[in-house]
Amino acid sequence: MQVITIGFDLAKNVFQVRGIAATEEVVFNKPLRRAQFLPFFAKLEPCLIGMESCCSAHCWVRELTALGHEVRLIPPMYVKPYVKRGKSDAIDPDAICEAVTRPTMRFVPIKTVEQQSLLSLHQARDLLVRQRTRLINGLRGLVTDFGIYIPRGLARVIGLAEDITLGEFLDSPDIANEVIRNLSEQLMALHERVRRYENRLKQVAKEDARVRLLRTIPGVGEVTASAIFASIGDGHQFRNGREFAAWLGLTPANKSSRGKEKLGRITNMGDQYLRSLLVVGMTSLVRQTRSHPERASKWLTSLHERKPARVATVSMANKTARIVWAVLTRNEPYNPRAVAGDERNIELARPAR
Repeated sequence: MQVITIGFDLAKNVFQVRGIAATEEVVFNKPLRRAQFLPFFAKLEPCLIGMESCCSAHCWVRELTALGHEVRLIPPMYVKPYVKRGKSDAIDPDAICEAVTRPTMRFVPIKTVEQQSLLSLHQARDLLVRQRTRLINGLRGLVTDFGIYIPRGLARVIGLAEDITLGEFLDSPDIANEVIRNLSEQLMALHERVRRYENRLKQVAKEDARVRLLRTIPGVGEVTASAIFASIGDGHQFRNGREFAAWLGLTPANKSSRGKEKLGRITNMGDQYLRSLLVVGMTSLVRQTRSHPERASKWLTSLHERKPARVATVSMANKTARIVWAVLTRNEPYNPRAVAGDERNIELARPAR
């Protein structure tokens, strides 16, 4: 009996595989170890394979596609409704087989090796930035116990840590000075690594033509542009700019009923890293309008006068996401005149708490 659809549950060492025939009968449902995985699929006729989008999924997709199979990645949250009572390794592939054949199912585009390599830069940088933030907060609290106050701002903390590593002693006991010096040295090392990754991202931004196109958009810098390209590629998996903004979680939650439309806070669904980069970039853009109002667009100036700063920031991030999609799909630089007539169609949403 020929298998036409396969669903399998990814794991570290043992994968659960379920095969369905054209008559919807279960041909097999068995576990496979990592060493048995590719040889097993090499013996099968080309068929449709579904799996959840998670760690190592894109690597397996490229391997199975090379064997002639059609592989589709499904967001785990879209598989969950098809899971019947209970949850186990033997049940999950059944839900994946059901989900992968639905005509309205949304699939995750397959990332290339180059995209994943660029994303690894962002993941490493983000990890180090979070570690640096935790270390800064710990260092602030530690020196505060000895009556030393560090003003707000990254530069102030880095400056103090640099002075301490160069031999400056604080008015505190020897044991405390030793601990503070060790933490300052670790902070300086983390800060140097973060700067190294940022310089590498800037180098990539100069080399890739599509990243250079994204940088023509106001508020989109090297880090944001390279992260967007590494995550969505050319953007053709989205039908329009609003779909991309909704995928990022920047559109208002729609709670309409009985013909009454009610828009709430942003959904916060999708890629949190990209969403935060866009919001931070737009926050910087909104701040520039206060000091240089002549540089801001009329829509942004009017929005900033009518709405709170955070609502204006999120609305600008929503609009910028649509511009990003247009720039990528058309392969053209940002043109302010082309989007001037569309500014009234951006939904305004309150930021999620």
